[in-house]
Amino acid sequence: MTGTGEPADDPAFRFRDIAVVAYLPSVVSSIGHGAVLPVLALHAADLGASTAMAAFVVALLGIGQLANSLPSGALVARLGERRTLVVAGLVDAVAMLAAFLVPSVWLLCVCVFVSGMSWTAFLLARQGFLIDAVPISHRARGMALLGGSMRLGVLVGPLLGALLIHLLEVRSVFVLAACASFASALIVTRMPDFGRVARTATPLPVHSVLWDHRRTLLTLGVAVIIIGASRSVRTGLLPLWADHVHISAAVVSLLFAVAATIDIALTLPGGWLLDTRGRQVVAVPVVLAVGVGCLLLPLTDTALGVGLVMAVIALGNGLGSGIVMTLGADAAPEAGRAQFLGGWRLCGDIGNTGGPLLVAAVAAVAPLAAAPVLIGVLALLGAIWVGHWTGKADHRRRE
Repeated sequence: MTGTGEPADDPAFRFRDIAVVAYLPSVVSSIGHGAVLPVLALHAADLGASTAMAAFVVALLGIGQLANSLPSGALVARLGERRTLVVAGLVDAVAMLAAFLVPSVWLLCVCVFVSGMSWTAFLLARQGFLIDAVPISHRARGMALLGGSMRLGVLVGPLLGALLIHLLEVRSVFVLAACASFASALIVTRMPDFGRVARTATPLPVHSVLWDHRRTLLTLGVAVIIIGASRSVRTGLLPLWADHVHISAAVVSLLFAVAATIDIALTLPGGWLLDTRGRQVVAVPVVLAVGVGCLLLPLTDTALGVGLVMAVIALGNGLGSGIVMTLGADAAPEAGRAQFLGGWRLCGDIGNTGGPLLVAAVAAVAPLAAAPVLIGVLALLGAIWVGHWTGKADHRRRE
């Protein structure tokens, strides 16, 4: 361990030695979430929800994540990573099983909100565990693999969900999600609880930790908001544009699958770049790819054109797998680490929630083509901020 409590560089370190406890729970849990996401609005509609209400049900997943960012940091500080992961997995399993059984839309809303809250606690605890388990020299690759493991689950989940729906019914995917969350909770019981050793008897208050590190959160944290907003635009804008140019839903699903494959393929190269070339060299292309892709989007009117734009965005997104968690791990203090990471997670969730809201707001008052142009310009401007502060972070890290 280093003087900051982090594991020292270890040339003998091998990711396969921690693969089961570090990444398998993320793959398994993400399979459940990946199965639910495509049919959540459909299930809400089956329960009698209007189109607007069904969209709100889907949004509640992100709202739950946003609402629990800071409480999750306090929870990890008190319970440690392992126990938090077990609790989060069990709570999500109960929420998904309840979503399978509920007879009304409003009860489904509660289940989805609780699931979002548990997912934030799960991700925060996974990040904390990897900070302790992976040497600094391999940190970015460790975080990139965590992001890639979740993307793998989200890619496999819809395929399993489609098979279940074909054999049974739409709501059956919630049973799959409940089983996946329960299985992930069982797997993490095998992982070491590094946080138990470092935890103080009385955790620091969240607000005091965030206040002490307010400069980092208002500079590099804003860069994380920009990165999160840029990434979330893909799921909010591209389906709308595809529908606008009359591309079928089946083709859109195929294009998203291709983009997800590109994401996963670039996970390790992106992590290697982060570890060997610095954070700036990856963070800037993530935002630039979105900016360029959005500016090109209004010029497309075919599946090939939209697919090429999605590929451009996926190239940047794939290289940036784990970038937000890596920056958070770099900036996190030893004292109050979990509380700080809760604030860091809040920055990312603000970006993830704000991107789709911006798309909706622009589309509500202007032609749809105005949305990608405005977002493209904002992304290019945001890349300047991201480049400046990640460059400073790289400089401090080298020192």
